[in-house]
Amino acid sequence: MKPVRILIFAKAPVPGSVKTRLIPALGETGAARLALRMFEFALEQARKAAVGPVELCMSPAPEAPQWAGIEIPAGIETSDQGEGDLGERMACAARRTIERGEAVLLTGTDCPDLIAARLAEAARQLAVHDAVLYPALDGGYPLLGLNAFDAGLFRDMPWSTNVVARLSLERMRDLRWRVWTGETLRDIDEPDDLGHLPWA
Repeated sequence: MKPVRILIFAKAPVPGSVKTRLIPALGETGAARLALRMFEFALEQARKAAVGPVELCMSPAPEAPQWAGIEIPAGIETSDQGEGDLGERMACAARRTIERGEAVLLTGTDCPDLIAARLAEAARQLAVHDAVLYPALDGGYPLLGLNAFDAGLFRDMPWSTNVVARLSLERMRDLRWRVWTGETLRDIDEPDDLGHLPWA
């Protein structure tokens, strides 16, 4: 079985630049505080899942001043997301991980439903599938796992729309991949989502 690497894509929790759709409900500082809490929770769950290395793909780069004072737990690797749109950045990270012989779970920090048990289940399923995906209620996905790489999964994708998961699954079917789809989870993006926080 290939080693599985969890790649967590995260933005620095700077007021005014993160969770902007929650600013009307929480204010800039409150939204940034929630972003930090969700960031910490995502790292904690990835470590608890214990499926393999955990790498934090950071925007801006790890040495940027926006990350000053943000504690990264010991044992978590860090990298720069780099340039390009979300698809280009995810594709680059997935390709380099798969090319060095690892399977990859691509995640973010917007989905507290993505607990350690669900990450571990995705890793188990990735041992016998080409790809795994947890869809989100908003039509995106909080996790995409890959054993193989195809740039078409990331190219010309209308990110942040309600068709991302559907189009991704259609493209994987066109590739004739074996795909496992998990239960539908909830991202925390809009004020109505706040009541679903596990620590609310």
